[in-house]
Amino acid sequence: MSIRTSMNAQYCPILRKKICKTEGERQVSGNKRGKGLGYAEIQRANEAFESYYKAQGIIPEGEWDQFMSILQVNLPATFRITGFKSHAQQLLQFLKGHYFKELVDVEVDGQAVEKPYPLPWFPDELAWQLNLSRGNIRKIPALERLHSFLITETESGNISRQESVSMIPPLLLDVQPHHKVFDMCAAPGSKTGQLIEMLHADESQSWPSGFVMANDSDNKRCYIMVHQAKRLNSPCVMIVNNDATIMPSMQIPDKDTGQLKQLKFDRVLCDVPCSADGTLRKNYLVWKRWSVHNGFTLHPLQLQILTRGVEVLEIGGRLVYSTCSFNPIENEAVVGSLLSRSQGAMELVDCSHELPNLKRIPGVTTWKVMNENGKVFPGYEDVPNKNKKRIKQSMFPTTDVDKLNLDRCIRLLPHHQDSGGFFIAVLQKVSGLPWTRESKQSKETDSTETDGSMTDVQDDSSRRKYNGPPRKKPRFEGYKEDPFIFFKEDEQLWPLMKEFYKIPDSFPHTQLLTRCETGKKRTVYLVNKAIKDIITNNHDKLKIINSGIRVWCRSDSTEVSCGYRLTQEGSASLQSYINNRKVYLTKQDVITLLTEENPFVHKMSPDSRKQINSHGQGSVMFIYEPPADSCPDENNIIVVGWRGKTSVRSFVSKGDRHHILRLCGVNITSTKKKENKGKLLEGQRDEDKTKDDGDDAEEDTELDDQLSGGVEGMEEEDDVNEDIKDADTGEDSKESEVKEDSKEDEDEKNKPENANDGGNQDDKDPEQL
Repeated sequence: MSIRTSMNAQYCPILRKKICKTEGERQVSGNKRGKGLGYAEIQRANEAFESYYKAQGIIPEGEWDQFMSILQVNLPATFRITGFKSHAQQLLQFLKGHYFKELVDVEVDGQAVEKPYPLPWFPDELAWQLNLSRGNIRKIPALERLHSFLITETESGNISRQESVSMIPPLLLDVQPHHKVFDMCAAPGSKTGQLIEMLHADESQSWPSGFVMANDSDNKRCYIMVHQAKRLNSPCVMIVNNDATIMPSMQIPDKDTGQLKQLKFDRVLCDVPCSADGTLRKNYLVWKRWSVHNGFTLHPLQLQILTRGVEVLEIGGRLVYSTCSFNPIENEAVVGSLLSRSQGAMELVDCSHELPNLKRIPGVTTWKVMNENGKVFPGYEDVPNKNKKRIKQSMFPTTDVDKLNLDRCIRLLPHHQDSGGFFIAVLQKVSGLPWTRESKQSKETDSTETDGSMTDVQDDSSRRKYNGPPRKKPRFEGYKEDPFIFFKEDEQLWPLMKEFYKIPDSFPHTQLLTRCETGKKRTVYLVNKAIKDIITNNHDKLKIINSGIRVWCRSDSTEVSCGYRLTQEGSASLQSYINNRKVYLTKQDVITLLTEENPFVHKMSPDSRKQINSHGQGSVMFIYEPPADSCPDENNIIVVGWRGKTSVRSFVSKGDRHHILRLCGVNITSTKKKENKGKLLEGQRDEDKTKDDGDDAEEDTELDDQLSGGVEGMEEEDDVNEDIKDADTGEDSKESEVKEDSKEDEDEKNKPENANDGGNQDDKDPEQL
């Protein structure tokens, strides 16, 4: 049994499902029917935990009982509306008008049901908290509808299940569209998604000039990040698989001279592995496994990651260090040690004015270093020699601790706003680091720093030595990734594609790439210039898992001059460059296109029919633009499809199709029933038709299937304890490529005759996990 299953041993109101405990916690007991499995009561107590934190004094006076009481209560569910700003606002208004509105004055057994409410500190009401019980969901149809909506929208990526405190570090990072952003320990990717959304804040641009590089040392978990990043359809993201402590120095061309220079990041998110005792409300294994030694073990790793983070940070840039731990050994001790060694090059930023409705307490300036028996060591010199391998000098307050402004750190306690525990420190780089040459040289070269951190955490006065033998290159885990082959200026495929879609010369076609060196190119990806520069100049240093978005897929239709069709995920990036193969639809046309498998052209409105008939067979971009008198929150809708001989069809995944139909005012429940009924008729023609009254039952079955398999879709996506995450859902890149090839070959065989189509049945991401 995986750790992930064990740590979620509770009833989840969003999943509407009780998740099993470990075999040791399971016991047989009778229920009302006299049979079944019961569950042993979870022991949420640890004497060592209580003794340690009472001695540390990090809980304000008079609040200890509240602190311990809230740790006995399950963590409420929180979610965030994802996507770029205009799209997220439209979905928010839909959620308020169609679901939250129904929950006014609702009662169960004489008690009022608590409505979902927005997190008061999150901008634009895009993050919400739910306090729902299993019984309420089953008893109240309005809650049942809300519950179903959250599940389907999460599957399509429009809602992200994320713990509330996990949303804060990206907000304090203050990302702008032109920033170069580095997420050092990114898996599973919920914070990375926030960073991508902030990068695309200016929706007037097809894509921003900045980028997000998301890194994780676990090869399998990197593929989970691919799934998260793909939801946002951004060409400005790359996912890499490297050890954050020895992250290699990278080079990019200088904008003015074109000469290679060292890549420095404007923003760095350093959400490090930790002991995770701030997640006790949901991670029950932490109660059993908590020990003083956890902090001692993780402190050196955390300091190494933070040190490498500030090294790759640009002067004037901002870094956010965060953990989900209460322990000052993992928090203030790490930050204080780094600040002391930086000799003023790094400083803590006062964020008290940011997120004004967030309840917080300042960081501590004194703490105790003690062993498992409660013995306190006043200083490093008091630590017995046998314990110095575990207890480092950097764990003690530095001599200049009063000058470091550690009170500017942010501590979040669970009883203040019904959340988990969290620690955040926002640092700014004001000058070159003393152990590097950037403070002495105006021009940086690749020899400025080593390719990784060599910090000696036992002695804060140590300096790095660079005159030793060169370090060995890191050994990459997992499969060898396929290369990134960029289009050349004279790319053979490009003239046909350019002519078919009437793409202007201003389109940077050399930023298109494929992942195969020989044979037919099945998929064409797009990245922005910054990503291309990194891939081109650092492919031998980085293990790049994924980058770019699919914009074209190969179509072997013999009746179309261009062998590549548009994809749904790349439609927003290409819309402003496509000057042909566009059809503007009415809202009713969009509904017809998405609710019928292959609607005939004559079913469309007269104006749409005229536009369709003006185009020959092949890929088409269908666009709906709201009229001037429509709701101000209503946005454009883009649907990629195919124009056949007598019919049209869409290439949109099921989740996206349901999402668009909801925004068009269609009752998705009835649509699902029709789909289920069609599946039953197709698969059970030789059986007695005994399901005249089974449509509702079929709907319930589908929902239960979603719930039973929905842990991946609706599970907590915040970064909890890096050591308590199940990575078994990862997928190898080679397997993904095989899936992509086999899926497209299968779709070629199953294309509908009346559409004469050469593409996929559903335009799903081939690398989606």
